[in-house]
Amino acid sequence: MRLGMVGLGRMGANLLRRAMRAGIPGAGFDRDAAAVAAVVAEGAEGADSLAALVAALPAPRLVWVMLPAGEPTEAALRELHSLLSPGDVVIEGGNSFWKDSARRAAEARAHGLHYLDIGTSGGVWGLERGYCLMIGGEAEVVARLDPLFVALAPGEAAASPTPGRAGDPRPPRGYVHCGPNGAGHYAKMVHNGIEYGMMQAMAEGLDLLRRAPAPLDFALEDVTEAWRRGSVVASWLLDLTAQALAQDPDLSTYSGRVGDSGEGRWTVDTAVENGVPVPVLAASLFARFRSRGEENFADKALSAMRKGFGGHLEPPKP
Repeated sequence: MRLGMVGLGRMGANLLRRAMRAGIPGAGFDRDAAAVAAVVAEGAEGADSLAALVAALPAPRLVWVMLPAGEPTEAALRELHSLLSPGDVVIEGGNSFWKDSARRAAEARAHGLHYLDIGTSGGVWGLERGYCLMIGGEAEVVARLDPLFVALAPGEAAASPTPGRAGDPRPPRGYVHCGPNGAGHYAKMVHNGIEYGMMQAMAEGLDLLRRAPAPLDFALEDVTEAWRRGSVVASWLLDLTAQALAQDPDLSTYSGRVGDSGEGRWTVDTAVENGVPVPVLAASLFARFRSRGEENFADKALSAMRKGFGGHLEPPKP
């Protein structure tokens, strides 16, 4: 098995690196020659085109596309369909809408190709921590690529065992076969919608502490540091928030303009389409819209969290 990665940005390059560290040979393509050179310096084979990438892979080929949702992904998949051979596998790991993934799977099958949609969570920390993978596609293909998923996922040591749990051994390692094509990106969409809600709740709570009436005066960097230990709200998001506050208690380097990359909107749209009430998730999305018109500490905290886990920078002012 050799992994070919299309897109060597924050996520794609580190996915390739983590696979190579586990002994899986890799090859990479990106329009940015410097990004290709960086992974070549670490042992990958570089490619200056999709055709060159495909030529560098043994059959049956395995190509992982990690590009922005929309036309960049569509264009890459169209070209790959013309270059790959029946039996090859295409993985689409970006944040795509699940209905697009179901359609793309049908298009891939028409060319004799296998297609997996994999919701990938781990952000800029995934290289060291591992990636949580939510997989949609054929069970046989998922089973065949199990060594790759084991290499990329965090592993059982990342969390304590769930008492009484039995069954599929893969979820405790950090990856799950969610079902047919579209299921992987559906699960990731909901995951990110929940993330919006969790982040908003934490940000609003910190703002409430910051605005506490006199004589109360909370050092947020100290409160969050204590909450990390034994608190019910302890989490990775809290870890990242405490880190940002320790470096800058006023979060003065953030404007508080909070972006959204699509998944929150898709979550709310899907909830409306299916008649499922999601008031917290919807409110958290609308709060991001509001942040672009006014500034408060809660929005600065949201920006700090987004930068902490995903390297997301604030959108520029209009």
